[in-house]
Amino acid sequence: MKAVVVTGVSSGIGLAAAAMISRHGVHVFGSVRRESDADRVAAECGSNFTPLIFDVTDEKLIERAVNQVRDRLAGQRLFGLVNNAGIAVPGPALDLSVADFRYQMDVNMVGTFAVTKGFLPLLGTDRSMKGAPGRIVNVSSVGGRQGVPFLGAYSASKHALEGWSECLRRELMLFGIDVIVVGPGSIATPIWDKAEAVDLSLYDSSEYRAAVRKFSAQMLRDGRRGYPPERVATVIWKALEARRPRTRYAVVPNRFINWTLPGIMPPRLLDQIMAGLFGLRASNRPM
Repeated sequence: MKAVVVTGVSSGIGLAAAAMISRHGVHVFGSVRRESDADRVAAECGSNFTPLIFDVTDEKLIERAVNQVRDRLAGQRLFGLVNNAGIAVPGPALDLSVADFRYQMDVNMVGTFAVTKGFLPLLGTDRSMKGAPGRIVNVSSVGGRQGVPFLGAYSASKHALEGWSECLRRELMLFGIDVIVVGPGSIATPIWDKAEAVDLSLYDSSEYRAAVRKFSAQMLRDGRRGYPPERVATVIWKALEARRPRTRYAVVPNRFINWTLPGIMPPRLLDQIMAGLFGLRASNRPM
């Protein structure tokens, strides 16, 4: 059985990826945190889908899921692992709690490490299993390369993911397991409905009050105008099945403005553009 594990398939990119991979005749083991989501996704993806109930921060549940997949594979290796599950914890460093920052890292980076470590034997580090080595696709973000104000915790987690992915790719050459990063920009998913529901009154006493509101409005506009999640799913499938995949794919709307130009622009100039955009220019700097 040709099979892929995809984490975080309840909505958005994960759901689109699970549906697309299953349509290509590959069996998808998809992780969700709730039984109700498992039933809904299974109905959408059809017979080529098996739900796995676990949170990426729960090592015992990850181990249980690995054993479930191992039993179904019956000695065959996984075709791939797509680490998609993740969250965004926004907020300026001055106002973000240490607990919130730690939770952001636990889900996006430590959770990805735990899932990958659990499934590595099924991808090819267990030499007793049969079949070609599998591939790992880590879903990062534009934020994994470019930082913007008020997404510092999220960007830190994705920078960490990208650095770790590069190291892991080189380590796993020993086993023939490839590691590819897919870094989306703005994608039109239900995450923006959740973002709109965030209570910005939390920042009413913060010096960042006005800037946070400008930032939120800008992100909501860009997010809802972004690519559909199926656009990213297509690239994830390409990363899994291409004979010679790239090490990284950027899936970014308005690519020149949102990806190419910021990548070549002097950082201090980009700082000043963002300061003007979000109202971050110093007005009371001591002389």
